[in-house]
Amino acid sequence: MKLVRYGEKGAEKPGLVDASGQLRDLSAHVKDLDGAAYAPESLKTLAALDPASLPAVSGKPRFGAPVTGISKFVAIGLNYSDHAKETGNPIPAEPIFFLKANTALCGPYDQVEKPRGSTKLDWEVEIAAIIGTRAKYVSEADALNHVAGYTICNDVSERNFQIERLGQWTKGKSHDTFGPVGPWLVTKDEIPDVQNLSMWLDVNGQRRQTGTTATMIFTMAKCISYVSQFMTLLPGDIVTTGTPPGVGMGMKPPTFLNVGDVVTLGIERLGEQRQEIIEA
Repeated sequence: MKLVRYGEKGAEKPGLVDASGQLRDLSAHVKDLDGAAYAPESLKTLAALDPASLPAVSGKPRFGAPVTGISKFVAIGLNYSDHAKETGNPIPAEPIFFLKANTALCGPYDQVEKPRGSTKLDWEVEIAAIIGTRAKYVSEADALNHVAGYTICNDVSERNFQIERLGQWTKGKSHDTFGPVGPWLVTKDEIPDVQNLSMWLDVNGQRRQTGTTATMIFTMAKCISYVSQFMTLLPGDIVTTGTPPGVGMGMKPPTFLNVGDVVTLGIERLGEQRQEIIEA
């Protein structure tokens, strides 16, 4: 299934996109797409519905992030060897992770704000997992059993804030709109191999990133298992897993986003996003 939240910000409704691409409303069956909706029994119930029996949604409504009410937004850093190299960092011996503020979460086509004082606004196409069942001290072999499905995340980053302003990476990763997620959650039964998906990102129509999840240093399962050793992942939580090479800070010379720029990105089987940069 492709599960979505659609409508104006703060008033999104649950829905699904059927095999023909038609958006259909799920409001009669689930209140919203939160952690409870992504529990295994809830997903089983939704999967049993006949999409043709659900009300069709007309027009082209806004899509919000495909999950709400999250307890945490976890991000893995430097998880592709070429990305580590382009940023001048050694390949990590174990996963590096940090938290993005929950308030960074936004829809896949929403405008992205350039913060006040920003000089190095950057892009990162990433694959993210949305957790379906509580995960604490889970093994790598069992980790994907705790996943409801997968989606795209643009881990928008302000490198000056992140690197030069001291403190934790969170400072450069958490401005409002720095976490476009979506356009939908694709349930894991539709992704036969999460470690074999192509990914890309363009800025103003020019290709910047081309990669594949096959080149992750730490697999999706490893990332989820590792994080669960340090904090409990709850249903609805987002774990985004690093980006391939081609970020702005790795270009020669470094190149960053400005107001009016348009970023488009996508991952095989998971859809595409588009964001315009605006002033905060």
